Amino acid sequence: MPKFVELWVYLSATPLFGLSATLVVYVLAQAVYTRLDQPAWANPVLWSVVILASLLTVTRVDYPTYFSGAQFIHFLLGPAVVALAWPLWERLAALRLHWRALLAAALAGGAAASGSALLLGWLVDLPQDVVLSLAPKSVTAPVAMGIADKIGGIPALAAVFAVVTGMVGALSGKALFGLLKIPTDGNGWMARGFSLGTAAHGIGAARAMQVNPDAGAFAGLALGLQVILAALLIPMLFGLF
Repeated sequence: MPKFVELWVYLSATPLFGLSATLVVYVLAQAVYTRLDQPAWANPVLWSVVILASLLTVTRVDYPTYFSGAQFIHFLLGPAVVALAWPLWERLAALRLHWRALLAAALAGGAAASGSALLLGWLVDLPQDVVLSLAPKSVTAPVAMGIADKIGGIPALAAVFAVVTGMVGALSGKALFGLLKIPTDGNGWMARGFSLGTAAHGIGAARAMQVNPDAGAFAGLALGLQVILAALLIPMLFGLF
């Protein structure tokens, strides 16, 4: 037993711990998710976060030590996002046909996501810096942090809001689309995917990609558009007003 404790202390203090723990937990969560026929509540990203957070708390491993290993996976987020362009390229004809409607939807969706968050924050009388941190909640976390910093919000809090928003979108999207009776034929998958990518950024796009290739392609497009539009428009509008 003492030797096991010594081994655990050694492993938990090295980059190998963060990398191994992340890979093992996600692979197991993905296996369960697939075995259960991919229900929204079993989203592997959600359960990986819960399990890893619990593991770090129980083992008292601090986050910087964990991230020293997990950063290798974090680095792959960039190439993974760029790779989302390939499914969209395969649907270039549909993009050319609907680009005006998609751009209008991106502007309206982004405005609704940011505006509703600001309004709710103001109505419940949250501190100003917390309200400002809500503005980029539907933009992927790294960009949301940069936007929050520019407009006077709290970057770390903006990242938390972005992750929670993505989780909520991935978990509730299918049920909401069903209630709204958005079809799963014709342009229905395009509408579902684009909506999910607009509201729930990368986590929503990953969920859309698992459900349907068309939905995943247009969710990736929506993610990219929100990054560009939010990074340009939110700081500019806050600077004016």
